[in-house]
Amino acid sequence: MMNRVLGARSLSRDLGNWQDEPGRRSTARPVYRALAAGIRLLVHDGRIPLGVALPSERELAAVLGLSRTTITSAYALLRDEGYLTSRQGSRSTVVLPDDARPNGLMFRPHQPGSGSAAGVVDLSYAAMAAPSEAVASAYDSALQQLPYFLSTHGMEPMGVEGLREVVAARYTARGVATSPDQIMITSGAQHALRLLLDAMTAPGERILVDHPTYPNALEAIRRVGARPVPVPVRPEGGGEMAWDLEGIRNAARQTAARMAYLIPDFHNPTGMCLDELGRAELTQIARDTRMLLVVDETMVDLWLDAPAPGPVAAHSRGGAKADMVTIGSTAKSFWGGLRVGWIRADPALITRLVGARAATDLGTPVMDQLAAAYLLANDTDVLEQRREQLRGQRATLLAALADRLPDWEPTVGTGGMSLWMRMTAPVSTALAASAPNHGAILAAGPRFGVEGAFERFLRIPYARSSEELVRGVDAIASAYDLLALDRTRAEPSLVV
Repeated sequence: MMNRVLGARSLSRDLGNWQDEPGRRSTARPVYRALAAGIRLLVHDGRIPLGVALPSERELAAVLGLSRTTITSAYALLRDEGYLTSRQGSRSTVVLPDDARPNGLMFRPHQPGSGSAAGVVDLSYAAMAAPSEAVASAYDSALQQLPYFLSTHGMEPMGVEGLREVVAARYTARGVATSPDQIMITSGAQHALRLLLDAMTAPGERILVDHPTYPNALEAIRRVGARPVPVPVRPEGGGEMAWDLEGIRNAARQTAARMAYLIPDFHNPTGMCLDELGRAELTQIARDTRMLLVVDETMVDLWLDAPAPGPVAAHSRGGAKADMVTIGSTAKSFWGGLRVGWIRADPALITRLVGARAATDLGTPVMDQLAAAYLLANDTDVLEQRREQLRGQRATLLAALADRLPDWEPTVGTGGMSLWMRMTAPVSTALAASAPNHGAILAAGPRFGVEGAFERFLRIPYARSSEELVRGVDAIASAYDLLALDRTRAEPSLVV
């Protein structure tokens, strides 16, 4: 199968003002070196995924208004540096040099509980503590209903009917008519995704993903032997422009991807939200390319500035066709310890998934399902309180970052639980490795990408208390300052 090819106009758009270098005149370096530097930065930022073929020299020269010799020289420099590989008669394909990949011996990820000092702030996950009273009330209600189920075998592969009715009613209220036979209850959204991957994909198949995206989704895709195909999310474009829909269409056609896993509702890690027109176009792309579209809605309740538009599934013909699947969960809205999720799909696909489920488990615990049904049916006050709490913690985090790390650039989405921070240096893995010694546990940027991307980025959740966030930023700043000092010492002195 031919390599996926990046269009010249897409590359030109992402390069932006590539001839400008902060603090230097645009004429201070040759044009081909400036172009190579711009492409190199896009590779490290995940904007140009590894394995993608760059435009032909003639095509890129025409779009950028440069000579073909300039493009040839830029490509040759990138090839010498290890960022491109070429075979005679084929396009130049993007790779990452060995010395640009994280060193597993030097930058071992910190493991929680491995001797970390008391008071270390864990910022490696985006999940809030439980709303204690609401969860306790939910389990009290579940306990009262439990006797009805004790006379049965207690295994519900499709899910307890009462919970499926509640989930279906929530979709209907959001604008897409849904019946309980279109809902399957799972043990969390991750379990839902794994069921879909097992049933709908084969080893070696391509699956389109946002780039960056949820790390555990990438791991699930790899575990079934499938290959994630990254399509960049560009947060600076805003919700209506962050998703490269034309890039999704082109990638689907060029790779013959069977499935796409996307997070259009307060995207993890950027917090961006795809607008109504984008949702309609996304479903049309899935239909045109015969690609199963899996929409992750686990963050949909956590809008902070404005609610999400209606479900992407509302744009699918008939409301629940075989080319459209939605997954959701109670983990982000209520509590990660409540392992209840669901799949909304065409009834025929639900039946197929129920049959396939027996190979992994026989159903989600009844008590948890009953508790989830109570929370979902009585969620208004709980969710508003959690949204208000997140708004305050987001403001605290932004203020602390502006004070301690003013050169970092935050992506502030309209919802979700985290900021996607662009740093001034590609040291995310090193920072995550050293930060625990200063008082914070981090998830490095490359965890959210494919094959080494996002070394200049860091996800910082604001799901912790304001006091913990301030301490966490202090710890990050201390670790980052020390890394910057080490980098300065390592640079060769200028001899005059």
